[in-house]
Amino acid sequence: MKRSFSAIFAMLLTAIVLLPSDVAAQCSSTNTAFKSGEVLGYDLYFNWKFVWVNVGTANLSIKQSTYGGQPAYCASLITRTAGKADKYFVMRDTLTAFMGTDLVPKYYRKRAREGKDYSCDDVWYSYPSGKCNVKMRFSKNGKPAENKSASSKYCAFDMVSMMMRARSFNAGTYKKGQRIPFLMAEGKHCEWRDLVYHGKQVIKMENSNDRYRCLVFSYVEKEKGKEKEIIRFYITDDANHVPVMLDMHLNFGSAKAYLRSAKGLRNATTAKV
Repeated sequence: MKRSFSAIFAMLLTAIVLLPSDVAAQCSSTNTAFKSGEVLGYDLYFNWKFVWVNVGTANLSIKQSTYGGQPAYCASLITRTAGKADKYFVMRDTLTAFMGTDLVPKYYRKRAREGKDYSCDDVWYSYPSGKCNVKMRFSKNGKPAENKSASSKYCAFDMVSMMMRARSFNAGTYKKGQRIPFLMAEGKHCEWRDLVYHGKQVIKMENSNDRYRCLVFSYVEKEKGKEKEIIRFYITDDANHVPVMLDMHLNFGSAKAYLRSAKGLRNATTAKV
């Protein structure tokens, strides 16, 4: 399955989730990991001809906002190539999610320009009669939009709202090899996905001398009946659960992202060693 770079990048935080439960229990959650004003910056690298090249940046920001007249968080992930990289592969992606202060998803929007393609994804959430309903819309390169809908007794998440919610959960009881299913809503699909927990590891940044104690996860998908690892990511083993590094396997090759800066964190960075 083809994935946009930003879509894969957004999966890096979806690991620390609870096993599926009733919608009333799963949609609402207490936020203990982030606050309005947090900004995370990353350096992006692509592997071209066996050489790792810095091709651009990614930034994740969180702001207090409103949605439907109610207090909400707005989280935005922006990825950009720059300089010489644009001659080979242009990327201008913006992913935005609105969620209540109780972290219940409200609306998700993705606008992705990658190479010669430009795609638009939208997801709207509603919660009638104890169910989670999602309305989805997808369009690409100016073609007529496709509209789909889904309903479930389980709560659905887009990539951004899931990664924000996931940061408040504790993976301390997970065992190596444990698989974590979750329901993912995108512009064209609302399907179950799997993550795999690989334990803990100390990671050194390539763009600095910083070292972090991390929880290690991978996101996997099935292609033609065979399971394939799409991304392996490393999240600080502290109350912030900040992603500091990820390895991605893309259609056009390999990519990496390293944390460059972190401002406005809610908690102390105790995972740094």
